Amino acid sequence: MSRALVLDFGGVISKTLFETHALSEAALGLPPGTLTWRGPFDPASDAPWRAMQAGEMTERDYWALRMRETGALVGEAWSEFPQFVGRVRGADPAAVIRPEALAAIAEARAAGHRLAILSNELDLFYGADFRAKLPFLAEFDLIVDATHTGILKPDRRAFLMVTEGLGLPPAACVFVDDQARNLKGAESVGMPFVHFDVTKPGESYARALALLEQETAR
Repeated sequence: MSRALVLDFGGVISKTLFETHALSEAALGLPPGTLTWRGPFDPASDAPWRAMQAGEMTERDYWALRMRETGALVGEAWSEFPQFVGRVRGADPAAVIRPEALAAIAEARAAGHRLAILSNELDLFYGADFRAKLPFLAEFDLIVDATHTGILKPDRRAFLMVTEGLGLPPAACVFVDDQARNLKGAESVGMPFVHFDVTKPGESYARALALLEQETAR
């Protein structure tokens, strides 16, 4: 039976905005060190991040807050996430794609595995034209994006959309996400998963690929 590597996008395939503050400050013309929110890289200094992790606010609410704050720094009012992401990440989205992600995608494909993305806000955050700027996305067999389906992880229905779209049972897929809450959805349908550590991307991908091969050997 064929198997599939199912990836979240933000944080797993692309670097987080926390990791690219220097790039963002340069793009916005802000002095180095202006952006201080660090999310998982320094939870103690980021109260909204802790609130989000505790379920007191949604991930979208967290980023809406950061969007308003960052826009105010440059005298701009952004009403949509693509405006925010486009301004802070410049014109070259490929520059923030994790090299570890590209390596893992290539390895999984070379081993004959299928590839899918399960995202809550791919087009919502990055804009509809974003995908065309990333040629490697053509390697994916399926992209399920709640921007269009309206079904957010960890809702089990989002995971079943992936399995139905790929024509595979949940046990034949390995899901990777950096948000622990989303893993509950994978667990609910019997899909193996890896909690992606954004501070150790190489190790996280190694675990995912090992689990994929482990499940294949059964």
